[in-house]
Amino acid sequence: MGATKEQLFTDLQTKLASYAKALAHPARIAILQQLAKLERCVCGDLVTDIGLAQATVSQHLKELKKAGLIKGTIEGVRVCYCIDPEAIGLVQNHLNVLFDSFKSCTTDECC
Repeated sequence: MGATKEQLFTDLQTKLASYAKALAHPARIAILQQLAKLERCVCGDLVTDIGLAQATVSQHLKELKKAGLIKGTIEGVRVCYCIDPEAIGLVQNHLNVLFDSFKSCTTDECC
């Protein structure tokens, strides 16, 4: 039997893949941008702001929350969401580590 993901990939690689998966839809990017723009928790306003169906927005929020990029709290019958600044900082740091590891090709042998 083959090796598992935990055996093949580092923790950083697994986390980056999880973040990339969560960010791999334009609706999720739009949701994050809207939450960042408002600079507060949002309770139910995203459907109007984003222009997608409630069920669609809810599914995208679920994926963003699963990846740890946003936080959600229940207030009565509504769920309020906001960006998790600590998680966003981690994503930025992890991406910096990844991109800093790339070296420019300085020889004529580069493609």
